[in-house]
Amino acid sequence: MTDPAAAPLRDDLALGPPGGFARWLHTADGVRLRLGVWPEGARGTVLLFPGRTEYVEKYGPAAADLAARGYACVTLDWRGQGLADRPLPDRRIGHVAEFADYQHDVAALVAAVTGLDLPRPWYLLAHSMGGAIGLRAVTDGLPVAACAFTGPMWGILLPPLARPLAPAIARMACAMGLGHRLVPTTGPQNYVATAAFAGNVLTTHAPTYAWMQAQLMAAPELALGGPSLHWLDQALRELGDLARRPAPALPCLTLMGGRERVVDPAAIRARMAAWPGGRLIVEPEAEHEILMEAPDLRHRAFDALVQLFDRAATGATPVS
Repeated sequence: MTDPAAAPLRDDLALGPPGGFARWLHTADGVRLRLGVWPEGARGTVLLFPGRTEYVEKYGPAAADLAARGYACVTLDWRGQGLADRPLPDRRIGHVAEFADYQHDVAALVAAVTGLDLPRPWYLLAHSMGGAIGLRAVTDGLPVAACAFTGPMWGILLPPLARPLAPAIARMACAMGLGHRLVPTTGPQNYVATAAFAGNVLTTHAPTYAWMQAQLMAAPELALGGPSLHWLDQALRELGDLARRPAPALPCLTLMGGRERVVDPAAIRARMAAWPGGRLIVEPEAEHEILMEAPDLRHRAFDALVQLFDRAATGATPVS
């Protein structure tokens, strides 16, 4: 349900196109989310599913790139992050009761976009954790004409020695009542807010990284730290189930950085190799966040995304 009361949107931080606004959403299970809307664009509406730790304002520039190409954009703060309700007393820890709960957030988003009467067709653009949520959503019939992913979390990149043990450790921690604790090697502070640009795993573009840091300095309430052990347990279960499901009959484009160090590139390659008509583009010099990379790379990415959307609107066969 969309709350008619306006939610805060930091236009000064978002740098989105004109006309943006935010509203509160309420899910069927009673969680309050924040919806961000940039409505200008007659060619369709992009449902942008952000990654873990992200928030509406981070995608203002992406909305501007889409608006310049004729597309409206809608995004949200998932439960447990941004200005949405957070379930733990320590709001810095990323947590979810069940990974399937994110589909309540998707349903609330769809209902809100329907009520706002934004232009059709709709398209999905999902990043990182949003890629897992988005894959589940399109598998379950999300009403979009095409789907696109950037650095999707279809597998979590764990240290080699930890990979076979991580599921059992996370499950055991939850069984012992320790699921609310942080995953080892992570901390309560936000990665962008605390990590220097040199050696970061998100982008090779220093000005964009500085902009992301400035956002969190100006609005620290948006920040989120590492995930809980329960979140990890739920995520690994969800990814295992998704890996066994066939790709939906939708045109699909996935963009991946050649330097990817956050999600598992092998899982992305495997999924796209089995997606009929799907296309994978690897940008050799990019890190995890292709939409936050250098301008020339960003422009290529958005041009490829819009080519997918345009061809899907006409029913044309995707370019392989």
